[in-house]
Amino acid sequence: MTHGRRADSYTPRPDGAGGPRDTAARYALLPLRLFLGVTFVYAGLDKLTDSAFLKDSGAGSIGDMMRAVRDSSAIPALVDMALESPVGFGYAIAFGELAVGIGTLIGLLSRIAALGGALISFSLWLTVSWAAEPYYYGNDLPYLMAWTPLILAGAPLLSVDAALRARRRRGTL
Repeated sequence: MTHGRRADSYTPRPDGAGGPRDTAARYALLPLRLFLGVTFVYAGLDKLTDSAFLKDSGAGSIGDMMRAVRDSSAIPALVDMALESPVGFGYAIAFGELAVGIGTLIGLLSRIAALGGALISFSLWLTVSWAAEPYYYGNDLPYLMAWTPLILAGAPLLSVDAALRARRRRGTL
């Protein structure tokens, strides 16, 4: 008879009771949620406060960046569409990142916020970081994959969504 640790998967108790393993399982996505939320808020604010970024042309501008990646992107038509109004596209990305980040941090419409983050990451992967070689040098693909668990699970703890769900269960909403 051999002795050792079990290698099967662990499922926390559905009633929320249990020991440290249950607590760790319940809070497992919280660090990812905080990281992605802070990162996207920062990215949005960084774009909105960078006077060079929100310009059609010039060093550090969204327009020049898009023109530089156009021919190496997976879907040049996406870049062409954004180049019709690069400043408007820059604002859309910045406000989108800000909305996604805030929604993720506070857990408001968390699955929708995560889907928005995944779509932003996916579009940036297909355009800006598509030519990165090897592929794992481009950071947008890992961000896309990081959003996936939050799309699936939402923000079940420490979130506006959880508070609203609890109020609905009590019948006070």
